[in-house]
Amino acid sequence: MNKNILDEITDYKRAEVSRRKTARSVSELEKSSGFLRETFSLKQSLLDTSRTGIIAEFKRRSPSKGLINGKADVAAVTKAYAEAGASGLSVLTDERFFGGSDEDLLRARDNSIPLLRKEFIVDEYQIVEAKSIGADAILLIAACLTPAEVKTFSGLAGSLGLEVLLELHAESELDHVCAGTELVGINNRDLKTFSVDMERSLRMAEKIPADKVRIAESGIGSVDDLLLFKKQGFQGFLIGETFMKQPDPTIAFAAFVNQLTAKANEQLNQQ
Repeated sequence: MNKNILDEITDYKRAEVSRRKTARSVSELEKSSGFLRETFSLKQSLLDTSRTGIIAEFKRRSPSKGLINGKADVAAVTKAYAEAGASGLSVLTDERFFGGSDEDLLRARDNSIPLLRKEFIVDEYQIVEAKSIGADAILLIAACLTPAEVKTFSGLAGSLGLEVLLELHAESELDHVCAGTELVGINNRDLKTFSVDMERSLRMAEKIPADKVRIAESGIGSVDDLLLFKKQGFQGFLIGETFMKQPDPTIAFAAFVNQLTAKANEQLNQQ
């Protein structure tokens, strides 16, 4: 049977993690400065109505789109995202498929808002690693983990002061939701085919437990998209490509936030 892209990524990731364990032990990771800092809460930031609810992502490329932006500087872009009102930052650390690195996350750490390590986590080692490089939250993808693994991984993350964003893209994955996954994202992009279905989040929204913070991921290309999801009870919006595909992501993000603020004020005045 032919592998889909997610299978290819996770198979590679398991081999990569094995190499990284050899290069740097868990005890070494635990001695890093990342273990000394108090983490920021992504959940609290998303629920802060004075901010945008946007988790702004820095992403150079992807398997589906190829090179998105090879010139943007991670420190400059994430700083601008934070200053313009992002509720959180997401940084890809996978190098082979997305062109990211741990160094990218370390450089983004200068910002005083929650930082999500966007990675394909298949081993507890990566969670300790995330803490060591300054992450406040990690991504767990239901499509490449069992419900038992999600429970174990989220438990470890919580013990380290890290929050967990659980990513779903099918109703069959709802059994992965557990006490340790307070943030639940629905990815409009199918990670096995990379096709985008904007209705996915809306269809699944009512199936997510009411006590979870709902996050819409991928394919949000306009302020109207965001407001539609917000109307359906979503409190977070992970957006990257919309900004990163522009020559200057910082200008694109600021313009998006300005438009969002204007439309939100317009809606309030009409009430």
